Amino acid sequence: MDLAFLKTLYQRPGPYASVYADLTRNTEDASKAAELRWRALRTDLEAQNAPKDTLGAIEQIIAEEMDLRSSEGLVLFAADGEVVHRERLPDAPRMPQARVAPLPHVLPYLVERGERFPHLVAVVNRRGGAIDCVTATGEHHHVDVEGEEYPIHKTKAGDWNQPRFQRAAENVWRANAKQVAHEIDRAAERCGAEAIVIAGDTRARTAVLDEVSETVLERTVESDRNIDVDDPDLGAELDRVLKLKTAERIMAVAERFDRELANGQRAVAGLPATVEAVRNGQVETLLLDDDPDSPARLWIGPEPSHVAASPDELRIEFGVGDPREERADAALVRAVAATDGDLVVLPSDGPNSGLHVGAVLRYTA
Repeated sequence: MDLAFLKTLYQRPGPYASVYADLTRNTEDASKAAELRWRALRTDLEAQNAPKDTLGAIEQIIAEEMDLRSSEGLVLFAADGEVVHRERLPDAPRMPQARVAPLPHVLPYLVERGERFPHLVAVVNRRGGAIDCVTATGEHHHVDVEGEEYPIHKTKAGDWNQPRFQRAAENVWRANAKQVAHEIDRAAERCGAEAIVIAGDTRARTAVLDEVSETVLERTVESDRNIDVDDPDLGAELDRVLKLKTAERIMAVAERFDRELANGQRAVAGLPATVEAVRNGQVETLLLDDDPDSPARLWIGPEPSHVAASPDELRIEFGVGDPREERADAALVRAVAATDGDLVVLPSDGPNSGLHVGAVLRYTA
């Protein structure tokens, strides 16, 4: 995943408070239970000496979310008396927690967030269609396509002018399909869609697929859902397609990593080699395992490239006067985000399951 969106998160000196709050309300005493869960997290923050102004900013946001009752889970990162990033989750976080540290604890959030592929969903019929497109940054675009309406339906058998009206209806269908296909091509190009789902009336769908560009066609999955772009079943189909895209990306990066590592060229494995590559700005894609309890630690300074295995290394090589110990994953993600690198989180049962940390490199040293 592209980590560029995290850059602004690291512009504070810290310390950072990271909160993963469970706000689910699926029981009779839901509001009270959510309040108690938040109090437990608040106690954890106080025990870790969270600054009072930062704690107050978090508490205000949590109270607002509880009043709105608009999310099942919430991720917050706060520093210097301000919440600097927050995101609602469709479900409760996998591991509710609160942490105060020199850097935000972002890896659980990135796992929850997952890959954000730009995608497009279109529901078509013989009159036109509706198109929803989402960019990699989450920006939504909606297009309604209204084609010609008459004559849409063929005449009944036996009418004296049946052939003429039949040809006219088919001409309208084709014209409408061509118009919808044109708008799908435009929308897909505009948002850079990597996954496309086209649903709707079978005959209209087939006509549209005959007209879209080859680029769109090779990224398209058909669905027989024929309601609208907000249909939950269509949403489930889209989720399935996006999960497949994520699995394909992980597999592709893992295969490239293995190939480059075997050739002894543009890949490194293990914490020491990855830290060196990060400091040199070589990392194109960072690979981390999904281990919430990882014991790996590094020492950091104020700059993203200030990463080392010991505080003395930072003092001697970078002149850092006050090194801080931090989770290795938090330190590496900050450094890679600063150099416009990507991240792949390796599932425990997926490829390279024995790899804790590694990287595909832009260039060799």
